[in-house]
Amino acid sequence: MSEEDETYTKEDWYAEEFVGRTFVRCAFQECDFTEASTQGSVFTECTFSNTRFNVSKHVDSAFVGCTFTRCNFFDAEFTGCKVMGSTFKECTLRPMKVSGGDWSYVSLFGADLRNCTFDKVRLREADLTSADCVDAVLTEADLSGAQLHRTKFTRCDLRGSDLSAVDPRNAELTGAIIQRAQAVTLAEALGVIVV
Repeated sequence: MSEEDETYTKEDWYAEEFVGRTFVRCAFQECDFTEASTQGSVFTECTFSNTRFNVSKHVDSAFVGCTFTRCNFFDAEFTGCKVMGSTFKECTLRPMKVSGGDWSYVSLFGADLRNCTFDKVRLREADLTSADCVDAVLTEADLSGAQLHRTKFTRCDLRGSDLSAVDPRNAELTGAIIQRAQAVTLAEALGVIVV
């Protein structure tokens, strides 16, 4: 059974467990998901504003085409989740941890992702324009087709990630940790012929 077109305001779901629940086009305003958990739940085209997800855990859940505005994800964890096409605006995301899952087409424009972890995450065609990924971990991530203009990867661990969309002239890579094969990809992006 799915809940559709509902509006929830200032709901207190502290440490609540959401298992196999479905929400479609619902609005969540100033709600509290602190220490809550979702398992196999689906949120489709929902909007979240001024909502707290601090220390929450999400496993095999989906947030597809959702919009998060001024939400707090301090120490939140996403494992095997599908967050395709969702948009994060003015959200506090650090130090969020993401393991596996599909975050393709997500918009993290200008997001502060310092110290965040994205391990084995699909971020195809994601918008990370002007995102701050200083000291972040983006290992074995699929960044193919991603928008990475003015993205800060200073001291970021990028080992094993697809860097084919990175233009070293338009991204900050000082101190970034990469593997030799990735260095070749970046060199070729600069027009260097590697032999």
